[in-house]
Amino acid sequence: MVIALGSDHVGIELKEKVMAYFDSKGIAYKDLGTYSRERTDYPIYGKKVAQAVVSGEYEKGIIFCGTGVGISIAANKVQGARCVCCSDCYSAKLSRLHNDTNLLALGSRVVGTDLALMIIDEWLAAQPEGGRHQRRIDMLNGSIPTPQ
Repeated sequence: MVIALGSDHVGIELKEKVMAYFDSKGIAYKDLGTYSRERTDYPIYGKKVAQAVVSGEYEKGIIFCGTGVGISIAANKVQGARCVCCSDCYSAKLSRLHNDTNLLALGSRVVGTDLALMIIDEWLAAQPEGGRHQRRIDMLNGSIPTPQ
């Protein structure tokens, strides 16, 4: 598995720390930008990473901005993206178990490095449960209509 990473200028520092962590753990990733601390727009990178994940080029994506909120909204505009903005391990884990999230958004101004790494570990380790949750995931994906 190769994980797609992306950030705006505010999230780049946390993204770099995550890349160093992945290097130490032998986790494969691809950095899709930004590559500088110059001001840029988070929707560019939320969309870019989400499209790369939804297309199947990458299995999962992790994206970073100041709060994680803006970049997660941008990612979720891509059909098939199921991005969770997380600041705790429990939500990260359950987002995978129940919602089969394929993208994780973290806020560099909200979570510190250690907590971010714990959230990522929980998110990556959790496997979707399917079963009773699959119908809802199918609704999110547009595979089955949502009741009126």
